[in-house]
Formats: sequence, C-alpha cells, structure tokens
Amino acid sequence: MIYLYSAGLLFTGLTVINAIFSYQSKQIDPHFWSTFKFQTLMLPLFLLANLCIGYGVRFGYKATHQLSYVLVAAKCMEILISLLMGYWFFKETTSWKTWAGLGLIAGGVVLIKQK
Repeated sequence: MIYLYSAGLLFTGLTVINAIFSYQSKQIDPHFWSTFKFQTLMLPLFLLANLCIGYGVRFGYKATHQLSYVLVAAKCMEILISLLMGYWFFKETTSWKTWAGLGLIAGGVVLIKQK
C-alpha cells in the first residue's frame, strides 16, 4: 500500500510542477515582471507539489529501502509526465526513438531493483 501512496504523491507533485512550467512556456509573456508575477502566484502550488514529492520519496524509501531506486523511478515518471505535457500544451508527438529510450530507462529501473 505504501507503494501506491508513494507513486500517487510523486505523480501528483511532478504533474503540478510540469504543468506550471508548461503553462508558463506557452501562455506567460517572457518579460521579467510578468514571469515574476506568475511565479509568485504559483508559490502555494509549488509548496504543495514539493510536499507531495518529498513525501512520495519518503514513502518510496520506506517501502523499498533503496533511495536510488525511488529517485530513478521518479525520474522515469517525470519523463512520462513531460511527454504528456508536451503533447497537451504543444501538441508534440514522440518518435520511436523517444519510446526506445524510455524503454531503456525502464529496463535500468528493473536492473536496479534486482538483488
């Protein structure tokens, strides 16, 4: 059950952060003051996202007792979320090379988990 808490918290936190930056890239004027205002307004969401990520890593470590596995799995999850955000905000499509690279990363996660 702790695996599910960890994965859910990591997914939520990483999705919020990637959505904020994707929205900023597409909708917010790149001049300093407009970006500063947007980032200031997003501080509560960043706090929530960082708490989710922190507790997700903590619960993941409690479940696996391997911090490297948890961090690599979180990074793999973040890559998937980044691909989703690219499609959602910019209508980017991924090539077979991207999926092959993601498969190699997933294979590495499996190798790390083996004892």
